[in-house]
Formats: sequence, structure tokens, C-alpha cells
Amino acid sequence: MCYICSRKHGSSSVGRAPVSKTGCREFEPLLPCNVNRKTCLIYRDKSSLFFVKMKILYIFLGTVALVLGVIGIFLPLLPTTPFLLLSAALYFRSSSHLYDWLLSHKYLGPYIRNFREHKAIPLRAKVVSVSLVWITLLYCSLVVVSQLWLKIFLIALAVAITCHILSYKTLNKK
Repeated sequence: MCYICSRKHGSSSVGRAPVSKTGCREFEPLLPCNVNRKTCLIYRDKSSLFFVKMKILYIFLGTVALVLGVIGIFLPLLPTTPFLLLSAALYFRSSSHLYDWLLSHKYLGPYIRNFREHKAIPLRAKVVSVSLVWITLLYCSLVVVSQLWLKIFLIALAVAITCHILSYKTLNKK
């Protein structure tokens, strides 16, 4: 695997060297290369067309994840926090401005910060999400769906989602 220093001094190394000759520890893995190891010194030029395209792709995917996360606030079957975490990760790799905006957002920022720092879900969010899951899936299984196997599937899905939500610690406000 090839590694390259992300600092401006342009030092690079091949293999798993923890420190470059200049003392830089900021090595990032690149795509594996099948060429001779001595010729595998690829400098990571942030202005190259490939990295500009990747930045645009990350911003687009981060925005899609953000929209799905916001929709997940209102739809009980669509999770909010995983999409917001994905959006934060994609924004972190592409735009520090968007990442800072997301973390400092009045409504969306606490989802990400609470989960990153505590790996916990607030009690109110647990109660609301479990209640909405059961209301929605019970309604669907009793009123909307007529096949027995689909009714059993929806109830099993509600049980699985409930177990998943309750498996996280409850965030106590300090």
C-alpha cells in the first residue's frame, strides 16, 4: 500500500512507515498499486481534477445523507442519527465549512455531538422513536396489509427496531 504525507513539504513514503524523513506523521493510505514499490511515490495534489471531483461527490453524497436524516426526523422507519453521522463524515472529508455548519446547527448538531461523545440517545428521542415505530407498523400490519406473512414481518421489524434503539445507552442531561 502506498502512503503519502498530507503536509505541504511533500515528503512521501512507501509501505507502513510511521514517520517520514521530515518527521511528519500525517500519512494517508492511497489506492493499492501493482507497480514496482520504488515507483509508487504518488503525490497527493489537492488541486488535481480527481480530488476536485471527489470533493464534489462527497458534498453531494453528504447533502443526500443530510436530507435523508432530516426526513428521518419525521418518518419513524428512516433513522436520523446514522444519516447525520454519514453526512458529517462526508462533509469532514470535503468541506470544513459545511462540517462546522452541521455541527453548530441548532437542531441537527446535538444529534451528532451526543452520539459521537456519549454513544447514547436522549430518553425523549427513544420514547418518540419507539412509539412512532410501533404506531406506524401496527397500523400497517392491521389495516393496510392483508397477507399474514407480511403482517408477521412488520411486527418482527418493529421488534428489531425497538431492540436496536433500546440497545443504546440513555443520555442523561447534566
